[in-house]
Amino acid sequence: MLLRLYQVLVYLIQPLIWIRLLLRSRKSPAYRKRWAERYGFCKGKVVPGGIMLHSVSVGETLAAIPLVRALRHRYPYLPITVTTMTPTGSERVQSAFGKDVHHVYLPYDLVGSVNRFLDEVNPKLVIIMETELWPNLIIALHNRKIPLVIANARLSERSAKGYKKLGEFIRKILQRITLIAAQNEEDGARFIALGLKRNQLAVTGSLKFDISVTPELAAKAIALRSQWASRRQVWIATSTHDGEETLLLEAHKMLLRTHPNLLLILVPRHPERFSVARELTQKAGLTFIQRSTSEIPSASTQVVIGDTMGELMLLYGIADLAFVGGSLVERGGHNPLEAAAHAIPVLMGPHTINFKDICAKLAQADGLITVTDTASLVKEISTLLTDEDYRLYYGRHAVEVLRQNQGALQRLLHLLEPYLPQRSQ
Repeated sequence: MLLRLYQVLVYLIQPLIWIRLLLRSRKSPAYRKRWAERYGFCKGKVVPGGIMLHSVSVGETLAAIPLVRALRHRYPYLPITVTTMTPTGSERVQSAFGKDVHHVYLPYDLVGSVNRFLDEVNPKLVIIMETELWPNLIIALHNRKIPLVIANARLSERSAKGYKKLGEFIRKILQRITLIAAQNEEDGARFIALGLKRNQLAVTGSLKFDISVTPELAAKAIALRSQWASRRQVWIATSTHDGEETLLLEAHKMLLRTHPNLLLILVPRHPERFSVARELTQKAGLTFIQRSTSEIPSASTQVVIGDTMGELMLLYGIADLAFVGGSLVERGGHNPLEAAAHAIPVLMGPHTINFKDICAKLAQADGLITVTDTASLVKEISTLLTDEDYRLYYGRHAVEVLRQNQGALQRLLHLLEPYLPQRSQ
C-alpha cells in the first residue's frame, strides 16, 4: 500500500519539481538543461553492460573519485557510468574523469523513467554512494537481479528515526539491497535496527579518508604558490555558504591590520555564489582577482576568488591553513580531509554534523580547531600565522588522522569482487 502511494505521489509532485528546477535555473542556468536525462532518456550517452555508480552531488562525487579510478584500473574492460542529480556534481564528474567515464543524470524515481534508464545502461553492478534510498530503483534492480551496493553508507540518528516511521515498507526496501558498506559500526547498527539483515552489512570505514596528494598535484601547487605568494602567507576559506562570506571577509580585514601581506583564497560552495562572493568582496573594500581569469595576484591583491571547478585540492596546496565552510552557519559543514591531506591546520565552525565522526577524530588528535565567530576565527588564525611550530603541529596531526584511517577503499574493492567479472565476457 505504501509503495503504491509513494509511486503515485512521485508522479503528482513532478510539476513542483519543474518549478523548482526553473527557480534554481535563475541563479544556475544548468538546471534548465538536460531534462530528458532526468526521465531516463539517455540513448547514445552511455555504453551498456558495465558498472554504474551514483553520487548525488559534489561531496559524494569527491569521495567516489578514488573508487572510480580503482575500478577503472581493476576492470578496464568494463564501461563505467557515473550519475549525479545536480549540475555541480555533473561538472565535478566531468572535471575529474573527462571522457574516461560516461555521465548522465540519474532519473527521478518514477517507475517508467527508472526502467527506461536501466534498459539503456543495463549494468552488471550498481553502486550508490552514501545513502540514497530510491524505492523504485531498488525494486527494479532487485527484479532484474542486478546487484546493488550502498558504499560509504551513513545513517544519522535523525534520518533513522524518520525511516523507522515507515516500518515494514523500509524493511522490505532494505532487504532488496545486496550489500550496505557502512562507514562505522554506529551507522551499521541503525541499518540493522531498520530491518537490514546482518549478512547484508559490512563495515568498511569511510572512503573519504582514502585521498592523497599525488606528486603531480604537489608539484603543481608548489609552482602556483611561487607564482602567487612566494613571500606571503596564505589562508583559504572553502565551501562557503550564504552568511559565511561576509564573516570571513570581515575576519580577513581584521587580520590585515596585523598581517598586511596576508592573502585570502575564498572558494564558495556553489557556482551560483561566485558572483555573490565577488560583490561582497568589492563591498568590503578589498582588492581581488578571480581564479577563472588566470591572472596572477599582485602585491596589492588581498583576495583570490576561487571561481573554478575541480581545483580545490590544488588550491589547498597553496595555503598555510584552511577554514572549511558550511560550519559557521547551520549547514552541517563540509569535508575537512582534503585540507588535512596537505598537512595544514584545519579550522571549522561548530556546525559539523555532516562530518561528525571525521571532525571528532580530528579534534581528538589536535588536527582540528573549532571557532565560533569572527573574533575567535581571527584569534586562532593570527596565532597560527605567528607561531610556526603551532601551525606545523596542527597540520602534522591532521594528516596523521587521515593516514591512520585509510583502507576503506581496499576493503570495499574486495567486497565488490564477487559481483564483477574478472575478464571481459
